[in-house]
Amino acid sequence: MSPEFVREISAEMFKTTLLVAGPPLLVGLVVGILVGFFQTITQIQEFTLTFVPKMLAVFICLFLMMPWMSSKLITFTTNLIEQIPSYIK
Repeated sequence: MSPEFVREISAEMFKTTLLVAGPPLLVGLVVGILVGFFQTITQIQEFTLTFVPKMLAVFICLFLMMPWMSSKLITFTTNLIEQIPSYIK
């Protein structure tokens, strides 16, 4: 295996990881910022108020995007397995 080959596989792996993990993380970030603004405006200092909305939002995001995320992961894994003979050469 050449360094370019390993770099290509690593780049594809990182791209797939960002595509799959990005949306739930962004949803959690946006909801966390909105809840933080709400807490700042209303001066409510309840710690559980930050966790429950973020957990629900991330769960809903995962539930809605799971078909797309699983298709991305399956495509990546299928391509990786199909290219095993070229890895050996």
